[in-house]
Amino acid sequence: MIRPIIIDTDPSPDDAVAFLMALASPDELEVLALTTVGGNVPLALTTRNALMALELAGRGDVPVYAGAAGPLMGALRTAEHVHGATGFDGYDLPPPGLRAAEGFAPDRIVELVMARPKGSVTLCCLAPLTNVALAMGREPRLAEHLHGIVLMGGARAEGGNITPAAEYNIHVDPEAAARIFASGVPITMIPLDCTHQALTTQARMARLRAIGTPLAEAFYHLLLFNKDYNARQWGTDGGPLHDPTVIAALLRPDLFSGRLAHVGIECHGALTRGMTVIDWWGVSGEAANALVLNRLDAEGYFDLVIERLSRFGRA
Repeated sequence: MIRPIIIDTDPSPDDAVAFLMALASPDELEVLALTTVGGNVPLALTTRNALMALELAGRGDVPVYAGAAGPLMGALRTAEHVHGATGFDGYDLPPPGLRAAEGFAPDRIVELVMARPKGSVTLCCLAPLTNVALAMGREPRLAEHLHGIVLMGGARAEGGNITPAAEYNIHVDPEAAARIFASGVPITMIPLDCTHQALTTQARMARLRAIGTPLAEAFYHLLLFNKDYNARQWGTDGGPLHDPTVIAALLRPDLFSGRLAHVGIECHGALTRGMTVIDWWGVSGEAANALVLNRLDAEGYFDLVIERLSRFGRA
């Protein structure tokens, strides 16, 4: 069966690789839409970056709906220190000729999900969860109508990447995340503990460039710039390719392992706001609300990434 999905995203190169992999997999995934949110960079740029990547891939048929500019509460915390001023620094792509589709992303999520049979659509969340929380607020039946949510976010043992306690996507809008994890929707959570196993090493980047297409050349440079922050920070060979794990988990669940656990979201702590409190050992007595993936076959993962990106044609 072909699984219909909506990809909620704040595009840096990681996000774009994720949705391009999905678009390169029509026998497995039907991408109903991309929905953008303020996150890594402000909303106008995340939307622009999504459109630029689609134009580069020749996929102007995919609708892009702009959503929330900031979190449910407070001001947006962006991450230009990692992704550059545009979120797509490192390679000059032409401004997109494509334009966002009409409509507010949370409304379009509701419409697209509720128009399909119950239990058919999966939300793939690569960003702060604001759009999804707003959609659930607009349509109380949304959670029970979804097949599930697969999200990149949070951390268990690794600690955070934006504060010592919190991963960026959850930290930006913990109130939204708390709503999602309390909604009853089936959740697959891919935290930093898993994504940090997937480094963009020199050898893996060389394989990407060797594809020899304009798209591969662009993403070779975009990812080199994007992953330099973590490589310098940690002294590693490359940085983690986070967001495509969401699509990989749909295409190749055998590459991952984890366990069911209860995940709580800290919304108030001065030092811990945005922390995902994962009851790995079941000590709280709370029922599990997520499948938390903590292991990844990194070589198999990059094989999949390279193979899917190679499906985009040569100039």
